[in-house]
Amino acid sequence: MSSGTHVSVLQAEAVDALNIAPAGKYIDATYGRGGHSGSIIEQLGNDGRLLAIDRDPDAIADAERRFEGDQRFSVANANFSQLDEVALQHDWLGNVDGLLLDLGVSSPQLDVAERGFGFSRDGLLDMRMDPSTGVSAAEWLADVRVEDLVFVLKTYGEERYARRIAAAIVAARDAAPITRTLQLAEIIKAAHPRWERHHHPATRSFQAIRIYINGELDAITQVLAKATSVLKVGGRLVVISFHSLEDRLVKRALRAPAPPADLPRHLPLPPSDPHPWKALGKAFKASEQEISKNPRARSAVMRVAERVL
Repeated sequence: MSSGTHVSVLQAEAVDALNIAPAGKYIDATYGRGGHSGSIIEQLGNDGRLLAIDRDPDAIADAERRFEGDQRFSVANANFSQLDEVALQHDWLGNVDGLLLDLGVSSPQLDVAERGFGFSRDGLLDMRMDPSTGVSAAEWLADVRVEDLVFVLKTYGEERYARRIAAAIVAARDAAPITRTLQLAEIIKAAHPRWERHHHPATRSFQAIRIYINGELDAITQVLAKATSVLKVGGRLVVISFHSLEDRLVKRALRAPAPPADLPRHLPLPPSDPHPWKALGKAFKASEQEISKNPRARSAVMRVAERVL
């Protein structure tokens, strides 16, 4: 899918939440195919700046092609867990007005069968956001132990039938290498005892393997921890997540720590470190109109916070 036709989930709402100042500095840490970046650039003046980050070389190529010659735009090929390092290279630490994170896999990645993220069409079982690093899903499945696979499916996919599916995958793997997306999807489909309506039985397992292969949850934890060092006081953080595991990490990072549960009522609260975030409004979800045009938006949850310390 080209950048000209791709529309990011909650595109207008996310950019509005950033509260763009024409001369401000902004980071789109999940460029994808530039939907959010394009909307941010449209609101920047000559002195405004946008830095995009993505670990996917296809996304980097799209960004360089789309924004070639625009002095307001720069792009870095990196994992967003390296946010502070990238900001430091640009002398942006503590100077950023807004940071956007659109988590998970992008629609263009899903649309290219040979990237191996989905199973609507057959392709190589890769799943790496950066195909030049790490091991592919096929390589990992070739050697993974049953117990480790059960852990991944249960932890990252919240798959109720993780043990049954893992056993089926390993049995099939021992008979013949699993190298294609539809091959894996059929193995899972045959092993899954209960199919949900409008929900392919392999969906949770593919999600789990993808998250593990790319270290996605660790990266989210790291980038959220580093956001305060990059944003200025008053800067906005906008995060769009697509499943409960991601959203749980976001809520935990933005929520002030609770007082000790075992503290007697008559004692004053002990001193604690000031909390750097102020949540702005409640979680925001896509409209029915957007969902009808883009079913992927159905699970999207957007949270917005401001750095106050």
